[in-house]
Order: sequence, then C-alpha cells, then structure tokens
Amino acid sequence: MSFEVFSRKAALPVPAEEAFAWHERPGALERLIPPWEDVRVVSHGDGLRNGSRVVMVIRQGPLRIRWVAEHCDYQNGRQFRDIQVEGPFKHWGHTHTFLEEMPEGSALEDRVEYRLRGGAIGKLAAGRAVRTKIARMFAYRHAITAADLAAHAKYHRQGAMHVAITGSHGLIGRELVPFLTTGGHRVTALVRGEASQGQVSWDPAVGALNASELDGVDGVVHLAGENIATSRWTEVHKRRVVESRVQGTRLLCEALAKLASPPKVLVSASAIGLYGDRGDEILDENSPSGEGFLASVAREWEAATEPAAAAGIRVVHIRLGIVLSPRGGALAKMLTPFKMGAGGPIGNGRQYWSWISVDDAVGAIHHALMTNSLHGPMNVVSPDSVTNMEFTKTLGRVLSRPSVARVPAFAARLALGEMAEELLLASTRVQPKRLVDSEYRFRHDSLEDAFRHLLGRTT
Repeated sequence: MSFEVFSRKAALPVPAEEAFAWHERPGALERLIPPWEDVRVVSHGDGLRNGSRVVMVIRQGPLRIRWVAEHCDYQNGRQFRDIQVEGPFKHWGHTHTFLEEMPEGSALEDRVEYRLRGGAIGKLAAGRAVRTKIARMFAYRHAITAADLAAHAKYHRQGAMHVAITGSHGLIGRELVPFLTTGGHRVTALVRGEASQGQVSWDPAVGALNASELDGVDGVVHLAGENIATSRWTEVHKRRVVESRVQGTRLLCEALAKLASPPKVLVSASAIGLYGDRGDEILDENSPSGEGFLASVAREWEAATEPAAAAGIRVVHIRLGIVLSPRGGALAKMLTPFKMGAGGPIGNGRQYWSWISVDDAVGAIHHALMTNSLHGPMNVVSPDSVTNMEFTKTLGRVLSRPSVARVPAFAARLALGEMAEELLLASTRVQPKRLVDSEYRFRHDSLEDAFRHLLGRTT
C-alpha cells in the first residue's frame, strides 16, 4: 500500500534531550495546535509512552471530527510516533525524531505517512489542499517549538518556578499556562467556582480567597478582568469593568501581602488605554496618563496593587496593547469581514494602533517573571506601531483580500458609542522602551510577520 509522505526538519536551540522533554511535559500539544484551527483536546492520555492515546475533536464548519491517536515506538530522548486509530485519514502515521546535529543544539525531524479516504478522483482533488495544510501546520509547530525552547533556555539557570495565575482561561492565559508548563514550571490557576486539583478557588465579587493555598508560590500573574468589548458601554457594564479589575486586584494583593512566604514577583495586567487619545505623540512608560474611561480604569487598576508593593513584592504592570490572536480579541472579530473582502480602515485610518502578538504577550510576561530588574509599568506592545490604515492594508494583503471598505467614524460611533471612540478611533502610539532596554527579543518584529505566523500564511 503506497502512502503520501511529508517530511520537514527544523533546527532547535537546545540539546535533543531537552527538546524531547519539552514534548513530554503538560501543555505541549496545546502549544503545537495552530491558532487558526478549531481543535479541542478531550484527553491527553498518559504522556508519550507506548499505548497512550490522545483524543481531539476538530471543528470544520458544522462538522465535528473525532481524532484518536495512539503513541508507539517510544525511545526516550530520541523518538516517538503516533498512529491514527480514528479520524479523517485512511492512514496517518507521524514520527518525531530528535537528532543531535550541533554542539549546542539539535534538530527535530517530523515525518508523516498518510493516505486519504475516497476514490482516486476525490483524492486527486483533495491531495494538494491537504499537503498545503500539513505544510502550514508544521511550519507553525516548528516556529513555536524553537522559539519556546529558546525563551526557556535563556533563564535555564534560574530554575523552575511555581506560578499562580488568574484569568487562565482568557486570551493570554490559555497560551501562558502551556507555555510555562512545557518549560518545566508549575502552574496553579485561580478559578471561579469549584477548584479541581492544581487550582485555587476565588470569587473577587464577594471577596473570597483562601490565601493560605498561595503561600510559597514564587510568582503570580494576574490577568483576570471583565471583557471590555462584549457590549456597549452602559453604566452597568462600565461599573463591572472597573469593579472586576480593581476589587479583584486589591483582594489578591492584600492576600499576598499577608502570606508568611509571599511571592517574589507579581505581574499584573494593565492597558495602554492609560495614555488616552494622543494622536501621533510617541509614548513610553514615562509618559503621563491621559483622559477618558480607559485611562481612569487603568490608573485605578495599577493603584490597587499597592498592598503587594508595600509588602516588598516586585510588581510589574504590563500595559497591554491590542493582543493579536485568531482565537479571540480584535483580530478574531475582524477575520470574517476581511476574508469576505468587506474589511477596511475605520474613520480616517490615521489613528495609531499599538499591537502585540499573543506569543510575544506571553513571552513578555515570562520575561517579566524572570527579570529581577523589571518593576513598575512595562508597555507590552510591538516596536512596530502602525496606523489603522496600515493595519488593515497589511491584514488584507496577508489574506489576499481587498481592504478598502472604509467604516466611517460616525457609523462606528452610532454602532458602539463611547467604546468606538476609545477603542477604535483613539490614537495611541506606544513604544516598549522597558522591554527593549531589558533585552527582550521579539518573536515578531513586523505586523505582517505576526499575521502570517498567526494565520498560517507564511510565504
């Protein structure tokens, strides 16, 4: 029986044993699933050992496809293989081989043997599309693997941390947790409702948190807060936005301050909305705050960490820009109209949008956790701040679609009210001075590079 064969090799910045160990740790599968694919991991099985099975559900339009893969041919530090037991292919076998090829690095070779279902005509029609899809997937997987390994290797001598995280199911948290666990760190998630193993229950709305369960953690990442863009900014919604950030932050920080063994560092979310609408003025962490609802929210949000700082905890306020991911946030909302050729600039398009890829947002948080010299505000944006016009043109180019369907400012205001004024039409040209000065290495140094990586449109 003949198979189609796809093979791709990638250089990795660490020895083969460490690259293999990364794949064995919790979260590796989540890190390797391309963000443009709608995949849910149902079961991880028992690691990569022979006989362990992974179960996933893949959503393609209205279809739900169950994929079960069984691991075999396990060679510790060198190789593992997975075979499709149930899924869309007639046959799928994927061999991961780790090769020592350099004095201080290694190589990963992925080899896939597959056979499509259906008759000869159907397979001929689908064959090229399937091969393209596989190539896109492995280009993404290898880029993530190499970059993650390099990020963890930079701080290898500092050892593993125990990190508590709020907002672990949010846009950034969903990526941060597996990034940390694959790097060998231990993660404890603070969750609302009943906590399972490895979690701590809290409810900021009623001031509930059993602080003793956090005693001894090395660091805390605080990302929780009401989504600001789920609805128009009614007074009720604005109050929820403020209270979810300020009350939750104060509760957490007061609890951390009272611990017998408090964490060394707290990385607490904030936003570049603090700077307000500033036209083409170049802003950094030393710039004063501006006017408006988002600016006042960010000021209160950051001030609520004072109990932690007073207790000697190193506090870093990560002022986040527009976080790009097709799994949520602004980019996810823009994709459908842009793919239909109905996307374009908002208003005059001259307002600056300061953005960050979700991978660099995760990388910056990790950098803040591990860099003892960092404290206070830190802008988490790319150095490549662009106008809304440039942003929309770049997205259209990457998607091979026109991007000339302008949204007039009055229409945005009519549809979204105050939210349109502060989120879409405001101009905030922010630079990540402290990230750059502390030698953080950005994964995506241009907007087009970020879009191509996140959407699988690499050239």
